Amino acid sequence: MRVCIHRGTREIGGTCVEIEAQGQRLVLEVGLPLDAPEAEALLAPVPGFREKDETLLGVVISHSHQDHYGLAKYLRSDLPIFIGAAARRILEAAANFIPAGVTFPKAIYLNDLEPLQVGPFEITPYLIDHSAYDAYAFLIAADEKRLFYTGDLRAHGAKADLFERLGRKPPKDVDVLLLEGSTIGRLKAEGRFPTERELEVRFIKEMKSTKGMVLVYCSGQNIDRIVTVFRACKQSQRQMIIDLYTAGILRATENPHIPQGDWPGVRVFIPQWQRRLVKRKQLFPLLEIYKKNRIFPEELREIAAHAAMLFRPSMETDMEDAGCLQEAGLIYSLWGGYLEKDSIFPFLNWLERHRIPMSQIHTSGHASIPDLQRLARAINARMVVPIHSFEAGRFPEFFDNVEIKEDGIWWDA
Repeated sequence: MRVCIHRGTREIGGTCVEIEAQGQRLVLEVGLPLDAPEAEALLAPVPGFREKDETLLGVVISHSHQDHYGLAKYLRSDLPIFIGAAARRILEAAANFIPAGVTFPKAIYLNDLEPLQVGPFEITPYLIDHSAYDAYAFLIAADEKRLFYTGDLRAHGAKADLFERLGRKPPKDVDVLLLEGSTIGRLKAEGRFPTERELEVRFIKEMKSTKGMVLVYCSGQNIDRIVTVFRACKQSQRQMIIDLYTAGILRATENPHIPQGDWPGVRVFIPQWQRRLVKRKQLFPLLEIYKKNRIFPEELREIAAHAAMLFRPSMETDMEDAGCLQEAGLIYSLWGGYLEKDSIFPFLNWLERHRIPMSQIHTSGHASIPDLQRLARAINARMVVPIHSFEAGRFPEFFDNVEIKEDGIWWDA
């Protein structure tokens, strides 16, 4: 088995790994690099991505974050894509609303711990805890070699038991561990992240202390976070309000335990840009699903003191027109690094103009260094290769058997 990391040995995002055995190939991820303009030129020079090549058997996508799937739209349409069923549905639901959404006409579904034989490769997916729903790590076996790719994972989310399961029952006889290291350089060696349950307590406190509407700025695809907000709303006796995009993402999970736009305690607000989109794309059947739970702008002011709304800057004008911002507060529940980017300044100015205080309540989608160390010890691979990290050079400080690779260079597993 030979391996080439086309992108990912020195950066977070844009991951793309090609694996070859017996003259046939498999690719893990086709991610869009962070902060990169979307462009087909960023697609790795893998034979078979654009033109027909029978030796390329398909692309395996671990989860529905752009830095892992974002260049997939430039692949030839008949190339098999291996992805979780819910992850595929989420991306297709998103495609109705945002450019980052994508459809996969030739998807082959991954299922937890169910091996797939693809040419000489046996792929065993491991469902993991991550901020993306339906995310997987993979064991790839071929030519009597075994490579374990972590994808993005953590041990402090709502599905933390999946991380512990992996530690208790790790894959055996692993030759190569492709280990994500997103938090190295961002977190102290002994640091930890708050759990979703700890966030829930903070959300409840913030909701109870805010006199007006609570605006929650979070990703519509962070299902764990939306569940946390829903639970906090129930505890603080607030009405949860989501938009049509988020309602579609939640519905795509097909999980009866996850809040839905037609549940009691949930209302669906359709901001102006989504109303225009519905009309342009003729998405009227989506409106019908949430007809009974729909809330209109003129109702927002009346219930503001007893409501929490999932919010994005694209909804600023809607909130102003509804007159529901008096004594409002905003909870920022995204990576704090975004607040340092120039693009966020208009939003921060908007908050200041309306005298809306902002609190930050968030936790990482990636494992702390101690948790990564626990996982590496449990797997005990012959070789640990850094990936998805800006700090590959620091891996030897924390892990044994580290071999740092370079983008675009083939090596033997």
